[in-house]
Order: sequence, then C-alpha cells, then structure tokens
Amino acid sequence: MRLRASLKPRAYRALVKRFSVVVERDEDGYYVASVPELPGCYTQARTLGELAERVREAVELYLEAEGRAGKVKAVDARFVEVA
Repeated sequence: MRLRASLKPRAYRALVKRFSVVVERDEDGYYVASVPELPGCYTQARTLGELAERVREAVELYLEAEGRAGKVKAVDARFVEVA
C-alpha cells in the first residue's frame, strides 16, 4: 500500500481503524457479515475473500456517509468464522 510506505509504522497505525466483524452463513450458503460497531453496516458474499472486500467497502461507505471518512485513512476488517 502506497500510504504505508510513506509513513512511519506508528503514524500508519494511527490512521487505521479496526472493526470487529461478525460472520454467519445463511441457509443458502452465503456468508453474511455485520459490523456491530456500525449499526446497519452489513453485506454478504459467496466466498470469504469476496466478503472481505465487500466489508471493507461497506465500512468505508458507512464512514463516508457519517462524515468520519477523513479521520480514517484505511480500514482493517478481521474475520473469525464460528460454526
């Protein structure tokens, strides 16, 4: 990532916001993700890889709509799947 290369590690970490993501599988086999810290922020996908991209995008759009996008330069979403 270009931003990271231009900043010292500590400065980069200050710009990254991490969110917890709850992942479930629905009856049709889709992965459904929600972000508890951001009410109404959720998405779904067929694969976890695709879900990761969609969650990142959903969080970025949520923050943009809330007017907080300028305060966070990168979004890091972590996944844990529980069966």
